[in-house]
Amino acid sequence: MKSLLQSILVLGLVFNSLSLLAQNTQKINLDKKNLAVEGYDLVAYFEEHKPVKGSDEFSFKYESATYHFASKTHLNSFKKNPEKYLPQYGGYCAYGVSRGYAVGIDPDAWSIVDGKLYLNYSLKVQKTWSEDKPGYIKKADVNWPTVGKK
Repeated sequence: MKSLLQSILVLGLVFNSLSLLAQNTQKINLDKKNLAVEGYDLVAYFEEHKPVKGSDEFSFKYESATYHFASKTHLNSFKKNPEKYLPQYGGYCAYGVSRGYAVGIDPDAWSIVDGKLYLNYSLKVQKTWSEDKPGYIKKADVNWPTVGKK
């Protein structure tokens, strides 16, 4: 009887842990085809310092999203270290997340801060966000765990 109760307790803990892991999954900004960042090449933001549209020819599925790249070199760079290139807050607007909500992005409205890619809803929103990037990042970091689950 004691062994049965211990087994039930262990199973309960396992299921509880799996449930918590599932709840911690963050939402990613995807289109209807599960394409991230509107098909823009994430590596180009870092290497070319500008947004570059990716190609179907150089696509890669990572977690639940498909990413496009402009070249095989960029694709291989991403494959080696995806976390280096992924945008913050699941690819949602950094300013929007700082305000408590997830909104889309304009791939032309971007910046890299401390080696991390941040995207914004529009160039106008990016201008506002740029006035206090550290402050908005701090607020977004606090908000993302709940915003990212909605």
